[in-house]
Amino acid sequence: MQTRITPLVTGLAALLALSSGAAMADYGHQFRDRAKVVSSTPVYEQINEPRRECWTEYESREVYRNGNSTGGAILGAVVGGLVGSTVGKGNGKVAAAAVGAATGAVVGDRWNDRGGSYAHEERPVERCRVTDNYRRDIVGYDIVYRYNGRDYTTRLPHDPGKWLDLDVNLSVAGHPRDDRWHESRSRW
Repeated sequence: MQTRITPLVTGLAALLALSSGAAMADYGHQFRDRAKVVSSTPVYEQINEPRRECWTEYESREVYRNGNSTGGAILGAVVGGLVGSTVGKGNGKVAAAAVGAATGAVVGDRWNDRGGSYAHEERPVERCRVTDNYRRDIVGYDIVYRYNGRDYTTRLPHDPGKWLDLDVNLSVAGHPRDDRWHESRSRW
């Protein structure tokens, strides 16, 4: 306690020296002192950093599948070619076999179409959503400190701990007679 009073007494003595006429050119003194921190309250800022979340779902749907396969067309071509080769003589036999094969392929393919069915098909579907992601950051501290029996407040970017260093500036306070003093130093 004694060490904190000493700078204050020194400061008051300097103030008295300044108030004398000889020290009027010297306008103030500055010194460093300490004040007791009464409270330190963190100040938070809420920040949103949205986050995108994605996942895969499987969708099931019913799909009609026709019996369209090359097997029916091939079988129809073979049967049509055999039947066509039994008709005609010579080169006509070859032409009839070709026409029979082509006709059999078309008939076999269409016959196979009638054998279609419904089936369930699953396909992957990507789904996404954006969710809020809030976090709180400390942006400073509201400080209440006590100096010379009075409480003061300030905001600092850091927590000062139990004590706060102060720069104290002493200067002569204005006096109602100061205006007259500047008008004429000879009259008071």
